[in-house]
Amino acid sequence: MARVKRGVTAHAKHKKVLKAAKGFYGRRKNTIRTAKAAVEKSMIYAYRDRKNKKRSFRALWIQRINAGVRQVAADMTYSRFIDGLNKAGIEVDRKVLSDLAITAPDAFAALVAKAQAALTAA
Repeated sequence: MARVKRGVTAHAKHKKVLKAAKGFYGRRKNTIRTAKAAVEKSMIYAYRDRKNKKRSFRALWIQRINAGVRQVAADMTYSRFIDGLNKAGIEVDRKVLSDLAITAPDAFAALVAKAQAALTAA
């Protein structure tokens, strides 16, 4: 059986790892052993943080909605507002509510009024 030289394959694999390590500091960007470890760890962080990104945005939207609700109705909180929307049968997600609070305060104020009406009726 003929001998197989693996230089081309190894070079391609190393090149792929080093390309992924571009922008890293020190040896992590140009030494294959440390670069490989750094790239593997970076993939773990990327996977984890794709989940955390959703969590962070939801928290941001909730803060914006709460601020908007308190500007419109001083005695109302975020949780009472969401409860009022549910009782009124209005299904709008938090991303859209947050955007409305910033870009269309009049429409948001109307939603707050409907939520208050539903809370007093129930």
